[in-house]
Amino acid sequence: MKYVVVLGDGMADWPMESLNGGTPLSCAVTPYMDELAGMSEIGTVSTIPEGMAPGSDTANLSVMGYDPRKYYTGRSPLEALSIGVDMKESDVVYRCNLVTLTEEDVPYEEQRILDHSSGEISTEDAAILLRDVCQELKNENCSFYVGTSYRHCLVWENGKNLELTPPHDVLTQRVGNYLPEDEMLLSMQKKSYEILKAHPLNRKRKEQGLNPANSFWFWGAGTKPILTSFEKIYHKKGVMISAVDLLKGIAAGAEMDCRIVEGANGGLHTNYEGKARAAVKALTEEGYDFAYIHVEAPDEMGHQGSVERKIQSIEYLDQRLIRLVKEGLDASGEDYRMLILPDHPTPVKVRTHVAEPVPYLLYDSTAPRSHNWHYNEKEALESGIKVEHGWDMMKYLFGGKLC
Repeated sequence: MKYVVVLGDGMADWPMESLNGGTPLSCAVTPYMDELAGMSEIGTVSTIPEGMAPGSDTANLSVMGYDPRKYYTGRSPLEALSIGVDMKESDVVYRCNLVTLTEEDVPYEEQRILDHSSGEISTEDAAILLRDVCQELKNENCSFYVGTSYRHCLVWENGKNLELTPPHDVLTQRVGNYLPEDEMLLSMQKKSYEILKAHPLNRKRKEQGLNPANSFWFWGAGTKPILTSFEKIYHKKGVMISAVDLLKGIAAGAEMDCRIVEGANGGLHTNYEGKARAAVKALTEEGYDFAYIHVEAPDEMGHQGSVERKIQSIEYLDQRLIRLVKEGLDASGEDYRMLILPDHPTPVKVRTHVAEPVPYLLYDSTAPRSHNWHYNEKEALESGIKVEHGWDMMKYLFGGKLC
């Protein structure tokens, strides 16, 4: 038996008037998920422990079988693992987003945050900007590391572990109420803005109609993580397929292998087919028992507030990834189980994460067709099956039963 998780980040949503009471998941054309639903168990699962923030960090740890109350030490240290940062116990790691501020003729505190991702800036452009800013912000206690797209890391030796606001939580708002109180971090953000708003690359981006990456934004602090080996817990050899450093970092901490897929970028136009083929190859040719395929696009479209693009991302996930995974595993003759779910909702209305249960689909290739379910929030709720703890999903995937 082979095992697959397809994680559509932020795919769940709220009913919308513009969709006649439907959600992006229920309105998307998803023939392959609908086909699987007829042979699947459908229900809802709570991925966020009570009292914890609804982030992709806590939620994906949960789905992968790690209780965040035990294993979570902060988001950015997990991302740092993925890019090979050698952390000490005394280090505090921050996410350093490249964001877009309004560039109004007002003090930094009065600027508004327009885009947490700087137009999904490429890693190549981001690296140039990070290099030039960090030449001006040199500090013997602080080191910057290039991540992926707009997502980067600051490692602060013997630093302060401060709770700061994620930029995607305060889009369109004045930044003054959300800035670091620590003088060093605040100074770095302000200096980054002065350097970046005048940077030639950002002038070129604006000429091209792209959002400039004109400020650092620190958040997601934490300390060195310690995860138990995934294979030791579940006795399954696993592989992670994701474009984002967070998931690759979780995999590194869990001693899972990663597959880097060319063209996979965490955006709407990521390489869905490449991810699917990498998963099928890992499971059918390379000796892996388990593949975790993470797709960031629905979450990014939720943060952007775009109903149309969020629907499109879900349709791409269904028709360009899930289809190929199913066809590839069916052709191999392997029996398999596939779990499809989001990590958390990212409702278009609020453009950020919420801590609500998400719909899941658990498919077994050996099961007969038994009903005419469709995979969406409404039918998952109507099934009446509720899983209280997201970290239980792995043991159900690996052969247990939910009901």
